[in-house]
Amino acid sequence: MPLTASDILKFLEKNASRPLTVREIVSGFDLPRRDRSRAVRLIEEMAREGTLVRLKGERYSIPRQVNLVTGTVSAHRDGYGFISSPDRPDVFIPARYMREVMHGDRVVVRVERGWRGAKPEGRVIRVLDRVHQTVVGRYEAGPRFGYVVPLDPRLTHDVYIAEGESFGARPGQIVIARIDAYPERNRNPEGAIIQVLGAADDPEVEILTIVHKHGLPYEFPPEVLDEAAVVPDRVRDEDRKGRRDLRDIPLVTIDGETAKDFDDAVAVRDEGEGRVRLWVAIADVAHYVAEGSPIDREAYERSTSVYFPGRAVPMLPEALSNGICSLNPDVERLAMTAEILFDAQGARLESSFYPAVIRSRARLTYTEVWEVLKNDGESPAIDEELRGGLRLMRSLAERLTAMRRTRGSLDFDLPEAEIILDLRGKPENIVRAERNAAHRLIEEFMLAANEAVAAFLSARETPILYRVHDPPAPEKLQAFQQFVANFNYGLVLEDGGVDPRRLQALLAEVEGKPEERMINQVLLRSMRQARYAPENTGHFGLAADLYCHFTSPIRRYPDLMVHRTLKKELTRRSSAAHRARLEKTLPTAGEHTSQMERRAMEAEREVIDLKKCQFMADKVGEVFDGFVSGVQPFGFFVELKDYFVEGLVRVSSLLDDFYEYEEDLHRLIGQNRRRQFQIGSPVQVTVQSVNLDRREIDFALAFEGGGQRTEDRKGQRTEDGRQRTGAKDRGRRTDDRRQKTEKDRGRTTDDRGRRKSR
Repeated sequence: MPLTASDILKFLEKNASRPLTVREIVSGFDLPRRDRSRAVRLIEEMAREGTLVRLKGERYSIPRQVNLVTGTVSAHRDGYGFISSPDRPDVFIPARYMREVMHGDRVVVRVERGWRGAKPEGRVIRVLDRVHQTVVGRYEAGPRFGYVVPLDPRLTHDVYIAEGESFGARPGQIVIARIDAYPERNRNPEGAIIQVLGAADDPEVEILTIVHKHGLPYEFPPEVLDEAAVVPDRVRDEDRKGRRDLRDIPLVTIDGETAKDFDDAVAVRDEGEGRVRLWVAIADVAHYVAEGSPIDREAYERSTSVYFPGRAVPMLPEALSNGICSLNPDVERLAMTAEILFDAQGARLESSFYPAVIRSRARLTYTEVWEVLKNDGESPAIDEELRGGLRLMRSLAERLTAMRRTRGSLDFDLPEAEIILDLRGKPENIVRAERNAAHRLIEEFMLAANEAVAAFLSARETPILYRVHDPPAPEKLQAFQQFVANFNYGLVLEDGGVDPRRLQALLAEVEGKPEERMINQVLLRSMRQARYAPENTGHFGLAADLYCHFTSPIRRYPDLMVHRTLKKELTRRSSAAHRARLEKTLPTAGEHTSQMERRAMEAEREVIDLKKCQFMADKVGEVFDGFVSGVQPFGFFVELKDYFVEGLVRVSSLLDDFYEYEEDLHRLIGQNRRRQFQIGSPVQVTVQSVNLDRREIDFALAFEGGGQRTEDRKGQRTEDGRQRTGAKDRGRRTDDRRQKTEKDRGRTTDDRGRRKSR
């Protein structure tokens, strides 16, 4: 077997009492002469990646053996930063040591104090990898040179633009600047403008700005479009060979009103004695996207579709995602099908998987299905056969929900924002997206199919990417246990962990109580983020022993990988060599797809935050009712009653008392008057300021701190009955702003939700 990086690390762990030269490392292995040069190249590559560090005298060591840490810089807008490393605590980097690095760079840090006890602190000694080759920002012109102010507040260096390198940009325009020289101790980065995006308030420029800022691939390369152009637009005779004919099964798609890609269709049949047969047909993307092809390589790089209000950045070209791979109604389509039989309690009795050709009977929306379900099957727009199927689907979904809750699956039914845009792309309303029984019905069927596929492939010991969700950290659970004890709820922990059934029982117990929202949010913040990995560690949030993603290959690359593996298993083409290749490539694929998923979530969140700020920009001074949605030492967040918008009330604006943050109770409490603010507390706030650049909204408590209740300038109420105040404090925020934990983690049970283009 060839020498691997893991072999070298193990050797240094066990045998190195000091830094070693390349020759000393290589001599520790019994290698043929022809493999020694390869070992030298491997050691040098490990040093470039930061797995090893190169020291004086051309000696090498594992970083922690010489008090070094390699990791990624997380910069703060105030200049300091942290280094994240998978096997060490985060290392704090003071601002004076951040002058030569940028947010996202991979660096080597020498830990100078704090390894024991206090949090470690260090300085950057080497930059391994510069993540930014370009910067998106606002161009400003000076007397002798221009400069670009990055739109990402974590990029704290302005980029100097020499005379003649402005690409014709005008001051205030949004541009993309190439970095030619990176920051040094006493010098800002330097570069040239390579693209002018346009005016900052143009909706198209807003999207392009965020796309470039997060490094999202926006346009498909020519070779990908060329390959997509020759994909057939209909099912051919040769495509039907070896497939089961399901064209007579009344499959339907159920999606949002504006969805354009339909990757799943469902149908049910009563089998008697309470048993129900479920078909989940998933678009057979693998039939049209060959592994290693230009389309496949681009899909892997993107790993996921990204959905913004009014548009999407798809993983696949439109000819596939909205065309031949989309399960449109009344046309033949190819599908990979999961057929599952359930008993009267919702337990899976049997399952089978096969390629099929289908014809979707109808394209239904959640609204249409909900009308049928809430009216007990009455709807003139849907024929009786489909209405009967929907009633049976609801019955099956209710059984599946009950089964999941019995085993401890956690249901965080979190509201999501729906941005309603006008014809110019500007937000005209922001509401809570409705979720009803129609949404839950589809989610249950997707969960069932994903679990069944994972169980099938796991039983055959086939390497795949699982969707895993690790249990909460013991210290998080202990803090949550202490928190709920204040409300007289008990939670039993065993060996630092918890049975998810105990958490589900607690959620059921608090349902409908005043403290429900607070307990749900605190529990959610204790959760880890779900990810893709070849090692199955189970899915804690779903209380599932085996789980993978199978149901969305149009918009998630891990699903496409599972489809390919499933096909090989069904046709017995999964050779030992194929499995060995999977075992080698899946760890990298899991890490990459998880990172791309987080990148997409961050971009989607930023667009939502921008639209919320734009919507509130003309409401400065208005008064709204709301409730406390989160509490931090520097203030509390308020969600408005009328709009699904959140803003911060800073502690510094509370003038009636000195407030203390009680972390264990997640509340701020006045030291003298004992007034308290905690999640769920009703408040009335004034919109104090909106910062579009930072995507921040500041509130202040209405009619307090010297602010008397005032009418608008004419002494009249506004048209919608809200009152205006004269307070329009636009001061810059200097306190730290929270990064709301439940948003950063995403839904731990995100596997149930299906984001569609809006």
